[in-house]
Amino acid sequence: MSDCCSHKPTEPHPEPSCCGGQPDPGSHHDNGDSCCGAPASSFDWLLWGSLAVSAAAYGTHLVLPHLHESHARLGAFSHGIFELLNEMWWGLAFGIVAVGLIGRVPREMVMGLLGRPGRAGGILRAVGAGLLLDLCNHGILLVAMKLYERGASIGQVMAFLIASPWNSFSLTLILFSLIGWKWTVCFILGSGAIALVSGLVFDRLAARGVLPANPHTRDLPPDYSLIGDARVRLRGFRPGPRWFGSVLVEGIKESRMIVRWILFGAVLAVLLRVFLPLDFYQNWFGPTVGGLLLTLLAATIIEVCSEGSTPIAADLVVRAGAPGGGFAFLMAGAATDYTEIMALKQTTGSWKIALFLPLVTVPQVLLLSWLMNQ
Repeated sequence: MSDCCSHKPTEPHPEPSCCGGQPDPGSHHDNGDSCCGAPASSFDWLLWGSLAVSAAAYGTHLVLPHLHESHARLGAFSHGIFELLNEMWWGLAFGIVAVGLIGRVPREMVMGLLGRPGRAGGILRAVGAGLLLDLCNHGILLVAMKLYERGASIGQVMAFLIASPWNSFSLTLILFSLIGWKWTVCFILGSGAIALVSGLVFDRLAARGVLPANPHTRDLPPDYSLIGDARVRLRGFRPGPRWFGSVLVEGIKESRMIVRWILFGAVLAVLLRVFLPLDFYQNWFGPTVGGLLLTLLAATIIEVCSEGSTPIAADLVVRAGAPGGGFAFLMAGAATDYTEIMALKQTTGSWKIALFLPLVTVPQVLLLSWLMNQ
């Protein structure tokens, strides 16, 4: 993949595939399919099926906005898809563009920005990037998977992914107004702590061979200077319309393997919303251990975009008197979401890495949530 500038450093090794092996000749990631799955020529039933159902439901709501009056469940499904896609589209669009841009940034620069893998400083940088990036959970997922491909350690990817989903600047302001600054700050510190601990744990497990290390990671030279490298690469760099167009095309192609799971998750989530009303779980999730477990289960099943999860979490804090429940609901999007688990498996080629996400994070979420409820 070309870098962002005219200067191209010599890369001594071919880029490994997402499964850790060497790529097939001519099978660049541009085919849009997982290199671990079916060949590029096979029809992607999951992607196009989920897209067709989503488009049909969205169009149905546009044409028949009052369908729920005659067909309650069909109307509720089309309206749910309409609302969820309206919440998701900007995050997906931003994530796709970010994927295209990150793909043009050389690995050395990505690793220089995130810090050396396997060190606490690199995990802290990843947590900081996740807390500061103003992007919904679906866009964050695209960016995190691209960071893995560009050489970030599995611990850095996990720290970034866990810290990010609801910690955008805009959603933080909303939480300030809904639950007050004390609980908002408590939630931010709690999510950052879980991200930091989880990142360190994942890197330690990879170092011990319990989990597969990222095959894309390379050691930076001891005298590497990020600023100096950037100056050399940016010298004479003049992006034009063709460059921006190629970034967009590459972003769309390389995001397909994640977008398929996002669309499938949206369809499944709305189906579950239709058969499991929101007020059902709002009334059952008080400040008890049982309430926490039910909250975690409900948030796992009913996938909600980060913008939609914030007012629900605020309701759990204010109406149910369960601040820990609100925190657990927000964190479940990063700790137990099946879309993220499948995207991790698709990108890393490892079920073990994907399933260790809830295994490592859920106990921490439950512990901090229980302490908040006390």
